Amino acid sequence: MLLQAETQLIATEMRDYPEWHLGRSDYGLWYIEIDQPELIHYLDEIQAQFSGLLLPAQQRQYHITLFVCGFLQPAVKQYDDDFQIQQLQQQIKLIEALQLIPFELEITQIDSFNSALFLHIQDQQGVLAQIRQQFAHVSDEVAALEYCPHITLGLYREAWLSDIVLERMQQLSVKTINIEVKKLTFGYYKAQILQGFLYPYRQIELG
Repeated sequence: MLLQAETQLIATEMRDYPEWHLGRSDYGLWYIEIDQPELIHYLDEIQAQFSGLLLPAQQRQYHITLFVCGFLQPAVKQYDDDFQIQQLQQQIKLIEALQLIPFELEITQIDSFNSALFLHIQDQQGVLAQIRQQFAHVSDEVAALEYCPHITLGLYREAWLSDIVLERMQQLSVKTINIEVKKLTFGYYKAQILQGFLYPYRQIELG
């Protein structure tokens, strides 16, 4: 849910979440890596302007989530949010069959969920929806929210009033920057590490 005026932010606790991961470790997702140096520098600059509101020492690389798959399992699926390697292989075949060429996305504006600050991504050609449709043929996405392509800048560390963030966002002029997408990545992060690194597992080069 996007942030509304006169509401409260949702703070993220710095802790392990055993009730979620149930002892499982590798949480898998498809994403687009942000690897343009000038864009990373720009994202760092924006993040710094909100640093007092966000959790410190975020390790996770900037990225655009494409599809949340769930906990990687080599064979047997035990829980609803488990994702088998066999399913990943099926998704890869479906994406390769599309024969996608490199495409561009665009950063348009800064916004916020109740729990996180982010930049909106515009997909003029509708390529992301096409990709997600292929993934959904194989597995249901582990996500409660309507898909909103974005780059997360950080999670909030306190349940402050939303107006603090909204006022600061209004003072910020966001540049329009194109993102060149030349590959899609399936990777995972360690569920026990809050905002830990993304580890690439498989990549599909476009074109």
